[in-house]
Amino acid sequence: MSDDIEALGGEEAGEGSGVPKKASGLAALLPNLLRFVAIGLGALIFIITVAVITFNIMSKGGKSQTAVTDPASPYVGKRPEYSNYTLIGQVTTRTRDKTVTNVSVEVVLQYDLNNVAAQTELTARQYDLRDFVRRYFSGKYAAELAPEHEERLKRDIQETLNTRFLDTAKVRNILFLKLDVMELP
Repeated sequence: MSDDIEALGGEEAGEGSGVPKKASGLAALLPNLLRFVAIGLGALIFIITVAVITFNIMSKGGKSQTAVTDPASPYVGKRPEYSNYTLIGQVTTRTRDKTVTNVSVEVVLQYDLNNVAAQTELTARQYDLRDFVRRYFSGKYAAELAPEHEERLKRDIQETLNTRFLDTAKVRNILFLKLDVMELP
């Protein structure tokens, strides 16, 4: 009789024997697919966490680092070349301070290389430039002439010369060959 039941399709054997039916199609594939997705998400979270921690350690807690580059590298820009106007010479004057404080300065004006018009204008205004430098430094206090303020002084002189003093010439850079501030007793 059991052979008859098996021949009919085995319905009774499957129900009564306790053997589960095997899932087919998408139902069989879903648990494995979910397992691989969970493993992938876990790995992705782990990789991102390690990358963030490593980045923070390398950048010392988020503070930026200054990169030092090789000056011979082809990726470092070439500094522009300028012509130098040195005929102003050394200028010595007093500062605005109550105590007697002298300042002695030697200024070099840099302008575009081979700019004949700028060279001509600067040479024609040589004495005006000396007077400008004297007046500029006599209008400053000794504290304003400290080494930590040197870049601001250079920018101020360059801006004043280019906007109010010179017509066609443009000063590109200012150099101080000498900047001595001396308080006298």
